[in-house]
Amino acid sequence: MQIGFYFDQTRCTGCGACQVACKDWHDIDAGPEKWMRLAYTEKGKFPDVFVGYLVSPCWHCKDPVCMPACPVKAISKRDKDGIVLVDENACLGNQACDVKCLKACPYDAPQFGETAGAKMIKCNFCVDRWEQGKLPSCVEACPTRALDAGELDDLTAKYGSCTHAEGFKYSERVMPSVTFKPKIPK
Repeated sequence: MQIGFYFDQTRCTGCGACQVACKDWHDIDAGPEKWMRLAYTEKGKFPDVFVGYLVSPCWHCKDPVCMPACPVKAISKRDKDGIVLVDENACLGNQACDVKCLKACPYDAPQFGETAGAKMIKCNFCVDRWEQGKLPSCVEACPTRALDAGELDDLTAKYGSCTHAEGFKYSERVMPSVTFKPKIPK
């Protein structure tokens, strides 16, 4: 089984509730650390203007390149569901390892704090919630229901298998676990 996300770009208003819920659930201080990021795209000229948003958690790729990039194997992928996790105790930190995992990831999911020796952190699919049969906090917090999560096969059966969205480039190399309903610029 492989877990994944669904994102309906036509419903997202960029409110940031997913980001707040993530920080709140994981007790992340205010500041630059964001396990869930939100990108904004604006194109065109009045009256033909396009505005779109794109959420960016860790996509828990089918073939995550961050794993082999880690010199101490602190990043692993669970066999039972495909969730990519970090062992912060094994991580060397931002100075000792030259942040190889961050450089390898095409989606910039791995992050390091600004303090010396900060360990790598990233979206963990709210694994504690998932194991209790609950959805990730970002999904439950979305007021427009632009996000969903679950088994990728179930998501593609429900929503389709679109792998493109405005501002997102699907990597055949890593195969991010996501399906979209894209918002198409006019």
